[in-house]
Amino acid sequence: MGKTARSRRLGETEAQAVIRNLRISPQKLGLVAETIRGRPVGEALITLAHSRRRIAGDVRKCLQSAIANAENNHELDVDRLVVAEATIGKGLVMKRWRPRARGRVGRVMKPFSHLTIVVRERAKGA
Repeated sequence: MGKTARSRRLGETEAQAVIRNLRISPQKLGLVAETIRGRPVGEALITLAHSRRRIAGDVRKCLQSAIANAENNHELDVDRLVVAEATIGKGLVMKRWRPRARGRVGRVMKPFSHLTIVVRERAKGA
């Protein structure tokens, strides 16, 4: 006896990719995700390739994975794909400390983030 199949959360013309536990704060990751939302995937890849932010490479990998999922798993046309959603989630936060003056301690928070990219195929007339 196997598990029953889950219903598909996304539409028929959508595919997604998820990266969990990226070692960057959600606020900084959101700045990079904002640059690709709503753009065609070719333009989004070029934008990420020329970005100077450190995390842009990981976002680019996630976008390429979403494109590959759309092409291989859902038989969508790559030339008509658009970045429909790029959502950021808060992950765990490692708490560290640094010694400060007079025997005190300074807290250092090291946040992690989750990134979900959903690509959607445009209609033929659009």
